Amino acid sequence: MEYVTAAPHPRSEAGEPTGSGRRSLAVALLFGALGAAVALLSSRQRWAEGTATVAGGAFPLTARGSDVTGVPAALAIVGLAALVAVFAVRRAGRFLVAGLLALSGAGIAAAALLGASDGSALDEKAAEASGDTSATVDALSHTGWPYVAAAGGVLILVAGLLALRYGRLWPAMSGRYERGTGAERPRRAPKPVDPDRPEDIWKALDRGEDPTGA
Repeated sequence: MEYVTAAPHPRSEAGEPTGSGRRSLAVALLFGALGAAVALLSSRQRWAEGTATVAGGAFPLTARGSDVTGVPAALAIVGLAALVAVFAVRRAGRFLVAGLLALSGAGIAAAALLGASDGSALDEKAAEASGDTSATVDALSHTGWPYVAAAGGVLILVAGLLALRYGRLWPAMSGRYERGTGAERPRRAPKPVDPDRPEDIWKALDRGEDPTGA
């Protein structure tokens, strides 16, 4: 005869991720790494172009993302560091790092969108090329790379939000790599005492053992 019990099934260990934890972890890692790579790549591309009047002729000028603003590239590196640090901390520390990850993504997106219509970098280049500090760029146009960088920031933002929501379900760094956990290491079994070797007898006495015992 089979019996039915109302006792709850034992829960999985705290460090073992559930189904939602595993899926959110995979998505966060993918979005975070991809977003940082996109933001870094976009910062090296041409964001704006125009011309400057030099010696009566038109001189072409271009400005890369790093010329317009260095914020996306810097925050992309911060986001990568935070993505790795999420697994090295627990509880409140993980929550703070996840918040930093989300803020990095939001900062990248905001800086990229602000730089999408910025022409100050080309104005500075026009002044240098013409030798006139009041010179400005002509025929200013922008590319779509700032919006690509903003998309990378959104991916990092999503990764940070996932870490805030599901980070408590994610596994942490193994305890054997952590310091100060208080866990005792397994001791090796002492070697048998040889009564003909005085040094073995003294070592046994130091360990508090009886060298004459069986």
